Order: sequence, then structure tokens, then C-alpha cells
Amino acid sequence: MPTSVRLDSQTESLIGRLAKRRRKTKSEIIREAITILAQRESANGKALTPFEAMEPLLGCAKGGPTGLSERTGDRFREILRSKKR
Repeated sequence: MPTSVRLDSQTESLIGRLAKRRRKTKSEIIREAITILAQRESANGKALTPFEAMEPLLGCAKGGPTGLSERTGDRFREILRSKKR
């Protein structure tokens, strides 16, 4: 069912960027946002856990190098040492 919504330019740009990045239509982005908001509201006033807040975004990325969280301390230390030299 068609619905008309007036948006400020900043919100419209944000929706456009999200749609492009996620390869979805603007309508899909808006429907998803409303669904998430409704789920939060129906949580009986209970605060969401960080996992629940991020759940719609988990698993949405594809590609990229694997193992980025392995030995991060060692990698960071090496970056600092190379910059010091």
C-alpha cells in the first residue's frame, strides 16, 4: 500500500546510502527500520542487550580477509614499532 513520507535532506541521504550499501531499495530500508523500532517498543519496556541491538546487522557483510581478530595485540605492537623506526 503506498504511503507518502516527507523527509529532510539529511535523512533522505542516509536512507539512500544505506540502500546502496545493502543493495536494497529505499522502501526495504524504511520497512526494516520500522520493524526494528516496533520490536524494540514491544520488548515490554525492557532494555535491549547489545547483541539484540546489533542482531539485524550481524552476518550482513560478505567478503574481506579472514582472521582479522587473531593476534591483534601482536599486530598492533608491530605497527607501533614500525612507526617508531
